[in-house]
Amino acid sequence: MSLLSLRATLAQLQRNGLDRVDAQMLLLLALQRSPHDRAWLLAHDDSRLDAATAVRLLDLVRRRQSGEPMAYLRGDQEFFGLTLRTDARVLVPRPDTETLVAWAIDTIDTLSAEPVRVLDLGTGSGAIALAIKAQRPAVFVTATDASDGALSVAQANAQGLGLAVRFHAGHWLAAVPDQRFELIVSNPPYIADDDPHMAALGHEPRSALTSGADGLDDLRAIVASAPQALNPGGWLLLEHGHDQAAAVCALLQDAGFERVGSRHDLAGIARCSGGQCAQGR
Repeated sequence: MSLLSLRATLAQLQRNGLDRVDAQMLLLLALQRSPHDRAWLLAHDDSRLDAATAVRLLDLVRRRQSGEPMAYLRGDQEFFGLTLRTDARVLVPRPDTETLVAWAIDTIDTLSAEPVRVLDLGTGSGAIALAIKAQRPAVFVTATDASDGALSVAQANAQGLGLAVRFHAGHWLAAVPDQRFELIVSNPPYIADDDPHMAALGHEPRSALTSGADGLDDLRAIVASAPQALNPGGWLLLEHGHDQAAAVCALLQDAGFERVGSRHDLAGIARCSGGQCAQGR
């Protein structure tokens, strides 16, 4: 591979099964350039790889073909207009979760409390909490995670972006005892333990993905405990699986939430469900 031009190297990578964008990003990473600088590749496609670059490229290709997410290879992921540091300690932020952030922002804009206090449970990379803070700077945002590694990533992202979010370690609402909020959001694990799709997600932390036999264990726990952490009229918004909206809405209704409903993503899938605590409780 060290004898090939960049153009020929890209062609070979695609023949070996990589799509064009992945091949370009991997080659740029091996060249120690920005993985988004595809214009540079076009301008230098007659240049040849040196031996050190070829070794780096072979390692990156091996990792990618083993299923490692491109976000881990790059070390970052775009989410709601933010660039977030991302590694194997956290779930890769996904476009689906932007539906939850958009709903949270819409909800914040209806609340009269000053300041509005928002809690992100299981923050991972900090994606949801930081996106909300970036879009609504006056909101007081708190984020929790049971993983010390995930909290380290989230805190580094907050510092790098200059966004003031408070972080607490602990399992769900146990991380913030005796605190109350106007809005609680969460993208908890919601995949069933034996889901066959887990085979393709082996590089991401399993604890951030699976939740019992039906995938609802953590959603049940959050719904059951959230009313004690919400002020009257506060909202709980939850991301869930593509086929779990009915089950999550039933959990919310059984827990006494009002105005229960779901928010759909751009594909028309009910991606999130939520409800409001009774005003007069």
